[in-house]
Amino acid sequence: MCGIAGIITKNARNYSHELQNMTDAIAHRGPDSAHHEFYGNAALGHRRLSIIDLSENGKQPMFSNTKNECIVLNGEIYGYQTIKKQLSEYPYRGGSDTEVILAMYQRKKEKLIHDLPGMFAFAIWDEEQQQLFCARDRFGEKPFYYTTGKNGEFIFASEIKAILASGLANTEINYDALSHYLQYGYVSTYQSIYKHIHSLPPAHQLIWKNGDVKVSRYYSLPEKDRKISLSDAKEEFTFLLKNAVEKQLIADVEVGSFLSGGLDSSSIVAIVNEFLPYQTTISFGYDHEDSELKYAREIAEKYNTRHIEIHEKKEDLVSGILKISPYLDEPFADSSTFPQFEICQAARKNLTVVLSGDVGDELFGGYSFYKVENDLKKHFSYQNIIAQFGLKLYQSVRQTSFISQKNVQYASIYDFHQNEVRNFFDEDQRKQLGITENYSQPYSFKADKNSLNDIMRTDLEKFVPGNMMLKSDRMAMANSLEVRTPFLDVDFAEFCIQLPGQLKINSERDKIILRESMNSYWTETIRNRNKQGFGSNIENWFEEESLMKFSDDMLKNKNHQVFNHIDFNATQKFLDKGQKHWNLLQLALWTEKIK
Repeated sequence: MCGIAGIITKNARNYSHELQNMTDAIAHRGPDSAHHEFYGNAALGHRRLSIIDLSENGKQPMFSNTKNECIVLNGEIYGYQTIKKQLSEYPYRGGSDTEVILAMYQRKKEKLIHDLPGMFAFAIWDEEQQQLFCARDRFGEKPFYYTTGKNGEFIFASEIKAILASGLANTEINYDALSHYLQYGYVSTYQSIYKHIHSLPPAHQLIWKNGDVKVSRYYSLPEKDRKISLSDAKEEFTFLLKNAVEKQLIADVEVGSFLSGGLDSSSIVAIVNEFLPYQTTISFGYDHEDSELKYAREIAEKYNTRHIEIHEKKEDLVSGILKISPYLDEPFADSSTFPQFEICQAARKNLTVVLSGDVGDELFGGYSFYKVENDLKKHFSYQNIIAQFGLKLYQSVRQTSFISQKNVQYASIYDFHQNEVRNFFDEDQRKQLGITENYSQPYSFKADKNSLNDIMRTDLEKFVPGNMMLKSDRMAMANSLEVRTPFLDVDFAEFCIQLPGQLKINSERDKIILRESMNSYWTETIRNRNKQGFGSNIENWFEEESLMKFSDDMLKNKNHQVFNHIDFNATQKFLDKGQKHWNLLQLALWTEKIK
C-alpha cells in the first residue's frame, strides 16, 4: 500500500518543493521510501509501503521500458501473475504488479482498465501524448483526489491533506458535501468537503490532456439477478470465495487476518487455513459480557492460529479523538473508527498486510434493517397507516434505532431506506442549522424501488466507499498497514450481487448463502450467532467529563469556527449526548483544520 501525488503543469520541475510537501504529508501511507520523478510537464511522487517485490525494481514512480510512460500506483493487482504471462513480450525488470499495468497500457492504452482486477488508484503519465490517465477501483477501496491549482496546475493525491500541502488549492467549503455529512455522517464518495477538490468516484477513470479533464465511468454493477438453485449457488460461492482469498494472500511479507468472531471474518480465516500452514489472527474486544473476544477465540483455536487479542483501552476519549483526527481530512462520524484504529495499530506491530471480512453484510444481507425491509416489502404498501407499524417493527429489531421518532410514509422500501436508515439530520433539521443544500448521489443502475437487492446495490455504491472503505483505508494507512477485502474480489462480488434475494435473507434467517456454504467451517456457537456491531456506545462516552468539556469548548462557544457554517442557536437543540451531538462535535473538530 502506498501514497501517490502529482502535479501536471508546464516547467514541472519548478514544483519540486510543492511535490515534496505533498508526499511528506502522506508519509504514513508509505514509510519505507519516497521518490519523485519529473518530465517537462509532469511531476510524480510516491510513498512506498513495500509488500510485493521488496527490491529496488519495485520502487515508484516507475518508468516503462521505453520511459515514455511513468506510473504511480496505490493498491494491489490481484492475480497479476496471470496477466503478466499474457503479456510476456514486455521486458519486465522485476516482479511487481505495478509493472504489469505499464505493460497493459502499452498494449491497450486506456482500455486496460476493463481487464484490471484488484484495489487501486493510479496515474500514468504518457510523455508522447502529453496525457495523464488515472483510475480508481470498482468499489472504492483506494482513494484518489484532484483539483485545479491557483495557476492552472492539475494536482492529484491519495489524500486531501497532500493536495492542501501543495499550497496551491482553493479551500472553499462545499455545502452540498456538508449537507450530505449532516444527513449520513460521512461525505459522499462523489465529492469532497472542499468545493474545488474533487474525489474521483469508484469505477471511474480520468484523462487530463491540454488542460481539459474528462471523467467517465468504466464499470457498473450488474443489474439483473440470476436464476440459480441453492445447491448450485453454494458450489459457485465456495469456489469463487476460495479463489478470491488465495489471490489476496500473494505478498512478499506475512498476511494475517482480522477476526471478530462473526460469520464473515470467521469464514475468511477458515479459508486462509486451506492455503497457509499457519496464520496470525487479530481481534479487538471490549471488556464486558457482550465482548466478541470469546467467539474469536473459538475460531482461532479451531484453526490453531497465532492469535492476538487487543482489549479496549480505558484511555481518555479526548486523547483518542485528537490522535485519530489528523488522519481524517473531512468530517466523519462513524464511532467504530476508534476500535478500527486500535486494531490496525496493534496489527502493524506484527504484520504489514491483513485480510478483512468487511462488506459481507451488503453482499449477503446481514443488516437487521434488510430483514425488516424484506418483511415490509411483502406485507406493507408504505402508503397507509401500517407504515407506522413498520417503524415499530424496525425499532424492536434494532438495539439503537437510526429512524427518526416520527410517523413516516414512503412509496417504497427503497425510499424508506434512503431517507431513514443511517440518517441523522433530516431536511428540516438541516435547514434549522442553516444548510439548505441537498445532494443526491448518482448510481450506476436504475433501482427497482421494491427490490431489496437494489437497496444492497445502493449501499455498495454509497455507504461502502463513502464510509466503510474510507474508514478502513485511513485507519490502516495511519498505521502503515495494508488491509485487503476478499469479499470485494470482482468475480465473487458480482456473483453475490446477482444472487436472488431469497438466497440472502428471509423472515427467519439472514446471510443464507453464507450460512449454507460455510457452516461446516464454523463452530456451533458461531453458527448460531447474530450480528454484533463494532462501534461503542456514544451515550456512554458523553458521560465522561473530559469529553463534555471538550464538546462545550467548541459547541457552546459562539465564536468557534464551526459557527461560520451552521447556526449556533439551532445547534444547541441537538446537544443531547447522542449521535447527532457526536456528529456535530466531529464537524466542529474538523473546522479547526480549515485555514
